[in-house]
Amino acid sequence: MLDISFNTTRDLEQLERIPMQPINISVRPRGGGDLSAATSGQLGDEDSETTALVSGVDVQPAHSISEGPLAKETAERAHLFYPHPQIQRWSRRLFVKLGLSFFLFGLINNVLYVIILSAALDLVPPSTPKGIIAFCNIFPALLAKLGWPYILKGRIRYAKRLVGCTVISVSGMLVVALFDSLAMRLLGICCASFSSGLGELTFLQLSTRYHPPSVAGHSVGYFASGTGGAGLVGAFLWWELRNLGVRTGVGLSSVLPLVIPITYFLLLPPPAAFLGMGDDADYDDAHVQPPSVPPSPYTPYVPLPADDAESTLQGVGMGANGSEGEMERAEMRKGHVALSAQDKWRLVKPLLMKYMMPLFCVYLFEYTINQGISPTLVYPVPSPSESWLMSKIIHSIRDYYPLWQLVYQTTVFFSRSSISLGIPPLPSRLLFLPALLQGFIMLFLGFESAVGVFGDSSPGASFWMVFLLIALEGTCGGLAYINAYYRVGQEHRPAAGVDADERDAELARQEREFRIGAIGMADSAGILVAALVAVPTEVDLCRAQVARGKMLCKSL
Repeated sequence: MLDISFNTTRDLEQLERIPMQPINISVRPRGGGDLSAATSGQLGDEDSETTALVSGVDVQPAHSISEGPLAKETAERAHLFYPHPQIQRWSRRLFVKLGLSFFLFGLINNVLYVIILSAALDLVPPSTPKGIIAFCNIFPALLAKLGWPYILKGRIRYAKRLVGCTVISVSGMLVVALFDSLAMRLLGICCASFSSGLGELTFLQLSTRYHPPSVAGHSVGYFASGTGGAGLVGAFLWWELRNLGVRTGVGLSSVLPLVIPITYFLLLPPPAAFLGMGDDADYDDAHVQPPSVPPSPYTPYVPLPADDAESTLQGVGMGANGSEGEMERAEMRKGHVALSAQDKWRLVKPLLMKYMMPLFCVYLFEYTINQGISPTLVYPVPSPSESWLMSKIIHSIRDYYPLWQLVYQTTVFFSRSSISLGIPPLPSRLLFLPALLQGFIMLFLGFESAVGVFGDSSPGASFWMVFLLIALEGTCGGLAYINAYYRVGQEHRPAAGVDADERDAELARQEREFRIGAIGMADSAGILVAALVAVPTEVDLCRAQVARGKMLCKSL
């Protein structure tokens, strides 16, 4: 049994837009009476209500119908179109478009970050420390994630922000491609980094505009999957483009950000398209699988506040946020609404230990391994007689580090895709587990590099042990990322009802956006601290290897 509320004639018109087959509908007063009374407007007093029986579905108007014309019009619309297969196909297409849109957002937003890191050796002179590339590729993103949620106030203009990110990103990559001076190239890298950090923040906040929470979780899952895929795609793209030279390779990469506004305006479904799909349960402690199709073949219509109806229902084909002008006029009608500094501190306090500290620790340990320990995990080149498989993979000692990065990026991709692949998220009480495992992996790999668990006489055993630990490292990092953002996106204040104050509804939207955006600085801060720790770590580990007679790290 499904309740559908009809408030106005426009509501009926919106329902009729769905392509369906005709079924019969009869209209009668709830308290009794016949159809002729309903169609002639003789429904009695203003408390009378009209009930429509649609093949056993109870359709009840939210307001009384006491006027003849509207009651007659309701009866005249006696052939509503509502078949199961077509609704399912229509809903499935919506979810496919939503998942593909957020996957592309994550992929394109992060792929330039990977390309810049992959091209670090080609972008700066040999005498320049490569750590400066990592710093310029991280610090501006941290500033964006710190500044925008905590400092800026009011409603997010998604269309304007994403167009701005695209312009900054394209401009930064063109500066890198067109100028040979170190200062200009670092400036271009900073621009691309700032755009990437602000873009990641914006897409995560955009996911909170979709309801119910299962749809928002669907968006976050595919966005995280896209960010994981960016590591593999970015490394592969630069491997193919590097032969063209820095100017041509980076110049061609500068067109990639244009995919973001194209996807936003032409592919991404508006939030209004998902209203009423599933229930609005709290998914924080009990997992409900983000659906590939809605759990019910029916989509109950839920009336929108006037400003949302105008900005989102009219915004199909213009991006998920609809008309910016309509939004501005709606905000003028209800006055400026913004979170205060006290509101933000109240919201961020519960997130510090539950989400932000685990994310910070995971990324601190993870990037300390990648930048400080992995470069020292080198062994003699195996011969076919010693290890047939290893000899096919490793041809020089310089092949070890790219191999560790490939293993890491692959496992990050699959672990960040866990939600979109249907794997249940970690329970909230276990969100710290990836951080603990990552700390253990960092210490164990550091010990292997400095001392050697199996000694220097068994490089084959050491190789496969490191291979498995690097795979586990990538898995922990990916799981920490997707589960933290997924869980914080599921924690929400109950949505305001139809008659709720519009200011309160807008405040609830801004709270959801702030919460998921506020934890973004934790992972970037962990990466930045790791970049500072990694340099002395690599030097000390290489010295420890030389002290025991292993000179391989000196020849890199």
